[in-house]
Parts: sequence; structure tokens; C-alpha cells
Amino acid sequence: MTARQRAGGIIMSSIIDAIEKEQLKTDVTNFKVGDGVRVHTRVVEGDKERIQIFAGIVIGRKGRGLNETFTVRRISYGEGVERVFPLHSPRIAKVEIEKQGRARRAKLNYLRDRKGKEATAVRDQN
Repeated sequence: MTARQRAGGIIMSSIIDAIEKEQLKTDVTNFKVGDGVRVHTRVVEGDKERIQIFAGIVIGRKGRGLNETFTVRRISYGEGVERVFPLHSPRIAKVEIEKQGRARRAKLNYLRDRKGKEATAVRDQN
């Protein structure tokens, strides 16, 4: 690797960092794994745009910076439904915290095996 290639890499990484910094949201809600949230997503249908709400429990967060995502799970008509949202996406209008939960682990994959009210049971924050 020549000095010119190294310098080119440094320049490219600074350009990428600048673009990422520009696209990061500054008004991100501070929520944790185990919290009950309502995610307001912008949905475009034809020439109209509306807000659709997906409510559930945050079962995991992943990534850093612009690549950060979180997974929300809910029970809909007896069936478990999960959606993965990019945290800094312009499609996400806002994230509301319904109730704070206390989780003792980073990923709540064990909720997938549970049925009924057990599937939404995460300790309340006291």
C-alpha cells in the first residue's frame, strides 16, 4: 500500500463521516430494551403520506451511528409480529415510550417462545 492510497483512504473516510453526521437525527428518543414503545412511521401511498403506528416491546437494539436499528415485537391476533426499524431513518416520525421496562439482558429473544400475556411481560421500572 502506497502513501497515496493511505491518504486516499483517510480522505474518503472523512467524507463518509461528514455525510453520516449530516444524516444522523438529533431528536432521538432515549429508550431501552424492554420498553413498551409506539413507533410512528411515515407511509407513502400514491401521492399521499400518512402516519402509521406500530406499538410493541423493544426486544433488541443493534449497530452504532447511522446503522443503528431496533426490533419491536407485538402480538397481533394471536400471532407474534416483529419489525426492525432503522433508528435514524427519515421514515420514522417519532418514537413514544408507553411504559418503561427493566430488562436484565440486551436481547429479549425469550419472549418469542411465550404465549398470551406472558409474551408482553417485562418487569416495570420501579
